Amino acid sequence: MLRGLYNWTMAKAAHPHAQGWLAFFAFIESSFFPIPPHPLLGLMCLAEPRKAIRFALICTAFSVLGGLFGYMIGYFLYEAVGEWLIGVLGLTDSFPKAACYIREQGAAAVFLAAGTPIPFKLMTITAGFIEMNLGTFILAAIAGRALIFMVVGVLFQVFGAPIKAIIDKYLGTVTTIFVVLVVAGFVAITQLGGHEGDADPDDPCANVTSMEQL
Repeated sequence: MLRGLYNWTMAKAAHPHAQGWLAFFAFIESSFFPIPPHPLLGLMCLAEPRKAIRFALICTAFSVLGGLFGYMIGYFLYEAVGEWLIGVLGLTDSFPKAACYIREQGAAAVFLAAGTPIPFKLMTITAGFIEMNLGTFILAAIAGRALIFMVVGVLFQVFGAPIKAIIDKYLGTVTTIFVVLVVAGFVAITQLGGHEGDADPDDPCANVTSMEQL
């Protein structure tokens, strides 16, 4: 069953319309969709390593465009759409803190969110809501999204074929190792992560819980 699922996914990733789906998911993830495009990008790069950089460029470009859409939601439609969307995504409690970090750190906050697992859609909507300089926002978004996606593209372009050969031959073993690493990562985060009240006293945004505090 695992082999069949792998082959099916690889076939879809190499589908003639896969690039369109990649662009679509990259766009909507930056503004309102909860699932990131990283898995699809990785599978497409794995299916066709020689096109990995092209796929990464598509993902970067449409993710930034989606980020602009999120910015517009925050800027023009926050009360009508943005506030509801933030709530649906479960990010209401994070919104005031995100606004604080963008006001305090500007481009650095957007860049960090664009290049890490921090929900990018939260930062794009928030940036629009607080009316962050649009040019600064675009440059930070391009830098962060290019970092996270282009690294994947370059690595698969250079090492993709050997990696694919290994996975094809040792699929079960690779899957087991991946699951073990994911579980170990969650355990490490649980054990080593901070607790309530451990906020940095020098961080002006650490204890922000409402917009009234900004």
